[in-house]
Amino acid sequence: MPRKLETKLDGVVLLEPEVHGDSRGFMVETFRTDTWAELGIDAEFVQHNHSRSAKGTLRGLHFQTEPGQAKLVRCPRGKIFDVAVDLRCDSPAFGQWEGQVLDDVSHRQLFVPVGFGHGFAVLSDVADVAYLCSSTYDPATESGIAWDDPGVGVEWPVAKPLLSERDKAAPTLAEVGETLPF
Repeated sequence: MPRKLETKLDGVVLLEPEVHGDSRGFMVETFRTDTWAELGIDAEFVQHNHSRSAKGTLRGLHFQTEPGQAKLVRCPRGKIFDVAVDLRCDSPAFGQWEGQVLDDVSHRQLFVPVGFGHGFAVLSDVADVAYLCSSTYDPATESGIAWDDPGVGVEWPVAKPLLSERDKAAPTLAEVGETLPF
């Protein structure tokens, strides 16, 4: 059974699964509804995404507005610094962030609940990121905040990240704060 590890933000869950391995390789259980629910991940997942990115790539900080989107994130190849930012307007931790290293050795997973922004930076030469989502992607409800928002202050371990045009132009949390539905 996976272990639930300590996190800073309420609702964010970090899991370290059991890895069964020998000289041939390994096997790891990456999701099981009943066990993950016991550990605080009680979401119905309806979409599974997989991305591949080069070293230095930074994706984020993204979120879906309606109905919101929870994510269960893992890195089956390589190593990333995965970040969740609390965007729940009534939360005492509003605007605070938490970062965790996810990789293909520990197989840790990070659950990012609805009401949080999400992003990651690639630390290895290449990284695959796989994540289960609680709602389907809808371009009409996609949003984000600036990866380098000084009001949030994420301490990214990448000096000059590779960014999409969308991420380069993302607004600050202060600029979108009053429009957040969470």
